[in-house]
Amino acid sequence: MNSLRIYNTLARDKQNFVPLRDGKVCMYVCGMTVYDYCHIGHARVMVVFDIVQRWLRTLGYKVTYVRNITDIDDKIIRRAVENGEPISALTQRFITAMHEDADALGVARPDIEPRATDFIPQMLGMIDALHANGYAYHAKDGDVHYAVRKFANYGQLSDKSIEDLRAGERVAANDAKEDPLDFVLWKKAKAGEPEDSGWNSKWGRGRPGWHIECSAMGCTLLGERFDIHGGGMDLQFPHHENEIAQSEGVTGQQFVNYWMHNGFVQIDSEKMSKSLGNFFTIREVLEKFDAEVVRFFIARAHYRSPLNYSDVHIDDARNALTRLYTALKDVEPDHQPLDWNEPNAQRFQSAMNDDFNTSVAVSVLFDLASDVNRTRDPALAGQLKELAGLLGLLGRDPRAFLQQAGDKGAEAGMTPQEIEAKIAERVATKQAKNYAEADRIRAALLEAGIALEDKPGGSTEWRRV
Repeated sequence: MNSLRIYNTLARDKQNFVPLRDGKVCMYVCGMTVYDYCHIGHARVMVVFDIVQRWLRTLGYKVTYVRNITDIDDKIIRRAVENGEPISALTQRFITAMHEDADALGVARPDIEPRATDFIPQMLGMIDALHANGYAYHAKDGDVHYAVRKFANYGQLSDKSIEDLRAGERVAANDAKEDPLDFVLWKKAKAGEPEDSGWNSKWGRGRPGWHIECSAMGCTLLGERFDIHGGGMDLQFPHHENEIAQSEGVTGQQFVNYWMHNGFVQIDSEKMSKSLGNFFTIREVLEKFDAEVVRFFIARAHYRSPLNYSDVHIDDARNALTRLYTALKDVEPDHQPLDWNEPNAQRFQSAMNDDFNTSVAVSVLFDLASDVNRTRDPALAGQLKELAGLLGLLGRDPRAFLQQAGDKGAEAGMTPQEIEAKIAERVATKQAKNYAEADRIRAALLEAGIALEDKPGGSTEWRRV
């Protein structure tokens, strides 16, 4: 079953996955900086790597999944000062909100969810080692920087030379640096900053740079070399490039075997950006759309492809997910274990083993749904439910899903009680042989987004469309 291939950003190719330790996988994913609510881009990272860890476990691996929390950085400090509250109060509030969002999306909690502030000694230890190894220097402004030119392989992950990077510099000029590309390891505390934003060190009171946080947490929790490191494509440079330089500058060995990066989220074909005003938080989206529909919307695209978010695309995802639930509405799954020898399951497995190709895997679910609709076979219904479950889908009662409002704002238009009352009125008119009125009620309900299905025996079921 295990012929997994992963697209490794470092190699720029798909590679056979061979873990460092037989039967075990260590995976680190860059998590959220908790000064605000998570946005739809964060939702993609959460769902993508939730599916990755689910599939690794399906393959029989014992997985240690670490997704960190950045709970100290400049944005956090600024927001806490603006709000007039302790940093810990700010970050805990948004950690709680992040967990609520992840839970709604069906994202399992990582095995370990470290907070950066709990690893300050490890960060200082790495900075000390980098200084001893000649990679770090204490600048005249009090900050400690990493000397990028000292690391021979800098640029390997982003496939750029130092000269390429200098030509397209994304860092502000700083006269204290030996080179504009050098990045901060330790920031000297500034006058007026809150007391809870700094720690004492041999370099003076200050706080860690963002990049060293993930190096320290990854190496401490998973070892100096581990299997998979993931995150959004925007982190490839400079964050992950800098992680490699830091970690390998300390250990002298390869930091990570496989680098995975999910694609950007676009809003109406334009890159999501606060400055453009096309920025949506997860909870804003979930106020309007069902959480499983949002998860399905993310899951049905290959993780490396761009994901174009719009209300139209979410509506399309809702209609597609409705088709899958409809297949299970009248066919009770047989509740048998998944049969991996069944042809659809084999195709699903091949798709997931091909760099977690959920796009193809979801197409298999639709083929199965068509077979269920045609054959009414409980065994095929069971296959559909079990395979979808590996992606975190189709876990609810089909009728409950089909009777909820697609756009939550539509719920106020017609309640289930009102719908049932109209159905009862239609039954009465049919009994009175007033078929024209019965047809009028049916048409009016359809106009309101309610489809009726008359069942054998005289009962009527309804669903939202």
